[in-house]
Amino acid sequence: MFDACNAGVVLRAVLFVQVVVATAAIYGADTFFEWFTITALLTGASLPGTLVWLIAACSLKHQLQQLGMRGQYLAGVLLGAMAGLYSCAMLFFIGIDKAMPWLASALTGGLLAALLVTALVLRARGSTPAQTQARLTELQSRIRPHFLFNTLNSAIALVRAEPARAEALLEDLSDLFRYALAEPNLTTTLAQEIELAQRYLSIEQVRFGERLEVQWQLDESVHGALLPPLLLQPLVENAIRHGVEPNPRGGTVQVRTEKHGGEALIQITNTLPSPPAEASSPGHGIALDNVKARLSLLHDLQASLSARERDGLYVVRLSVPLATSASNAGQSRHAHSDR
Repeated sequence: MFDACNAGVVLRAVLFVQVVVATAAIYGADTFFEWFTITALLTGASLPGTLVWLIAACSLKHQLQQLGMRGQYLAGVLLGAMAGLYSCAMLFFIGIDKAMPWLASALTGGLLAALLVTALVLRARGSTPAQTQARLTELQSRIRPHFLFNTLNSAIALVRAEPARAEALLEDLSDLFRYALAEPNLTTTLAQEIELAQRYLSIEQVRFGERLEVQWQLDESVHGALLPPLLLQPLVENAIRHGVEPNPRGGTVQVRTEKHGGEALIQITNTLPSPPAEASSPGHGIALDNVKARLSLLHDLQASLSARERDGLYVVRLSVPLATSASNAGQSRHAHSDR
């Protein structure tokens, strides 16, 4: 439940406490200047207390995970009460003449901590296998029936003229559906996602022939990065569906991976029809929204996704952390063994 070491959790916790402080300051101020002064004073006391709570929760993360749900709530509230007392002590050392509200500070710290722990619980539940499986169901259905029919028709056309090629095509199709319809796991590696995308694009190359050009620029040093499963396949499918298929002259799809600091960068680029073709179905937005939500579920603010049109190209760029791969892999194996 406790994951106070996450950068996104830290940012949201600090903002949450500051919003509460700024709102509470309204009750003791008659003018904007008084409100600003009180808010600044309370921030100077509450911000160190918030950081103390986050540091303690992060440092004791593994010990807290050994407790039951009630024990974790109790520990979080007690840490919050201590952080509230620490904040009150900050006001005391500043030299405030008024009597120090020690009890009120402890109770307020405990209450805010309880709300933060509840938020952590909800966030943790969002990444449980059951929730992940529900989210994957929609993605699994994205390998659409007409793709299956087109692939089978292509294989039938090749059976007599090029039986070896037809066999390879059906093997790729079998592997693709075996992966897509398998029991969902929490995470997979970038290497596995690349392999799945390669199988998908090799099938589409049989169908489009010379109309489809596929370019790979891969840095294998980042292929251990963790991703939600079935993340790249919808993106390369969209590149085909909206960039190559509507263009009589065909087009190009490029997949590139590279290392940038402690991050793995993944870029999928496709040419766009010129002039733009009328979309017969929703464009990149549906897949992008799904990818963005699932990336946030796994990596929170440490992952990013952007998409834009540039000089006749549609570019999707993903960034995921490398540093947390080992720990997340352990969590993934543990979750998979629990099932």
